[in-house]
Amino acid sequence: MLRRYFIVWSTAGALAAVIGHHATILADDLKQVRIGYQKAGVFPAVKQRGTVEAAFRSLGIAVKWVEFAYGPPLLEALNTGNVDYGFAGDLPPIYAQASSANLQYVAAVPTSGLNEAIIVPADSPIRALTDLRSRKIGFGKGSSAHNTTLAALEKAGIPYADITPVYLAPADAAAAFAQGSLDAWTIWDPYLALAERDRGARVLTFAKDVHTTSSFVLANRGFTARHPEAIEKLNRIFAQEAEWADQHRAEVAQILHDATGVELDTVRRTVDRARFEVIPIGEQTIVNQQAIADRFYKLGLIPRPITVRDIVWKWTPGS
Repeated sequence: MLRRYFIVWSTAGALAAVIGHHATILADDLKQVRIGYQKAGVFPAVKQRGTVEAAFRSLGIAVKWVEFAYGPPLLEALNTGNVDYGFAGDLPPIYAQASSANLQYVAAVPTSGLNEAIIVPADSPIRALTDLRSRKIGFGKGSSAHNTTLAALEKAGIPYADITPVYLAPADAAAAFAQGSLDAWTIWDPYLALAERDRGARVLTFAKDVHTTSSFVLANRGFTARHPEAIEKLNRIFAQEAEWADQHRAEVAQILHDATGVELDTVRRTVDRARFEVIPIGEQTIVNQQAIADRFYKLGLIPRPITVRDIVWKWTPGS
């Protein structure tokens, strides 16, 4: 959920500025924008607030929200053109590009590294990363948790072949962890916060302790080519609202609680350790992302080498 933090709450003034941008061009040939979101993330609150709808309504453009369990299936929908714009962690777009997916990076969402972690049961004998050898570790294949797991293993000097990866979507992994079927679980908020609260899960390592990475806003390549003004407009909305959210964390927590039903104390934990920012993709971010892609290819986890830069769309705010 809150691992995927691009928040879109705003002031009326900010919305007014966004609405006026490229209005004529957008209204001419675009009738709907389809946004992929994860129910366990912040997007339900975005839907509830109606910020994106407000920005596009005066242009005669509808907004449709399409729900996904986590990043990889969302990016498959971007590839097939079933959604136009969405949000995922670092690894899903690498897997997608390696499969020749029809998508582009359009913005970066730097993370705090505190909203994703490898966790173990409270009474687990696992006390250090080196104790992960020969253990069953659950995570979503091709998700950011997959990358964090690999980074942690590299830090501990453990070959990937020396663990048993258990590829599970978040809800299934939560059940397996609760039943004691996993030795460790790599997961993001709010599942992380819920496991800490409900299961007494212990954090073995946060993502920030093993690597530096970003999440990303992505879009269907064809949609971006046809409607660059819409992509720029969406990026501006999310960037402005992320800035607002960073200064109004108590309000963000209440909105997310109302939208998702997750207990307020748990939501506050996720919001307190989140980073709210949506920015253009810089050179160092591309370099970092390329290193991830090279690592996964070297291990045979993606089918071919890729060049991340090939699918980065240049966003220049204010242009």
